[in-house]
Amino acid sequence: MESVSTSVNNPRSRYLRWLWIPFLPLLLPLLVLQLMALWNIYVLPSATVNYSRDAEHGLRYTWNVQDRIYRGRMSPGGATSDHGYLFPDAEFFMEFSWAAENGRWHCISIRPKWPNMHIFLDAEGNIDMGKGSGADVDRLKECQWDLAKP
Repeated sequence: MESVSTSVNNPRSRYLRWLWIPFLPLLLPLLVLQLMALWNIYVLPSATVNYSRDAEHGLRYTWNVQDRIYRGRMSPGGATSDHGYLFPDAEFFMEFSWAAENGRWHCISIRPKWPNMHIFLDAEGNIDMGKGSGADVDRLKECQWDLAKP
């Protein structure tokens, strides 16, 4: 006699596959946050300021991007960055001001390059504009709104 096997659906498993539906409203905001983070990282042009490891003191800095202002401190060997706009208008500005501890203030106006441009500061806190520095000097100029010289 042959054995006959029948598969019986477990009624519990039928309901378990529908349990994820109430969590859909929670997943949508997470997806939106992830897309916003990826947009800021990969799409918008940004500028990164790198401080020399040979410096003895930290820096105080201020980013001013179209009146979006951030202040902070940077240790020797540290870096900071901010992003611009995808399609900047004629009034767009990005300024970076910094000073070594008990030193004079410097200020530069930056036109960020896509995807990222780098600015290197030497141990004294001055912009390294040498040929081998890798800095995009053609996109830097004196600040429009601040009188501190680079």
